[in-house]
Amino acid sequence: MTNKFKMSMMGEMNFFLGLQVKQTEEEILINQSKYTKELINKFRAQHMKTVKIPMNTNWKVDPGSEGKSVSPTKYREIIGSLFYLTASRPDISFAVGVCARYQSNPKEAHMDAARRILRYLKGIPNVGLWYPSDDNLKLSGYSDSDFAECKIDRKSISGTCQFLGNKLIS
Repeated sequence: MTNKFKMSMMGEMNFFLGLQVKQTEEEILINQSKYTKELINKFRAQHMKTVKIPMNTNWKVDPGSEGKSVSPTKYREIIGSLFYLTASRPDISFAVGVCARYQSNPKEAHMDAARRILRYLKGIPNVGLWYPSDDNLKLSGYSDSDFAECKIDRKSISGTCQFLGNKLIS
């Protein structure tokens, strides 16, 4: 029995709800590289220098920060587009979530943070989810907490991930 997704009379699935799907006997790869490249062009990030991480670890901007206001419509457009991309890019989920907090009154610093995510994506547009074929169905989960570490509001930060075998599922 094969582990491939099948669709009757249409052949092998290559796209599903905007996700690119590549299937072999050994693995299934899911990404949104076409969408990522379109975002980079749409928001004029194709000529920007790439960065290695999606968010500056020393970013200390809060909602009431000083600075010049930017177009909330443009900012929301970028953040909404990035949120859609998190379906196959969990590596940007935290950074996009932080940027989303400032949609009501974005400043230049917030826009810079959103553009940084685009610069990160420009450097690795083809990354996605990888599901190798194996019979390991062991469910495991991991969590991490950092109490009062958030530099913005001193709240605790926590996160979880769950794996089925060596496949990230949540």
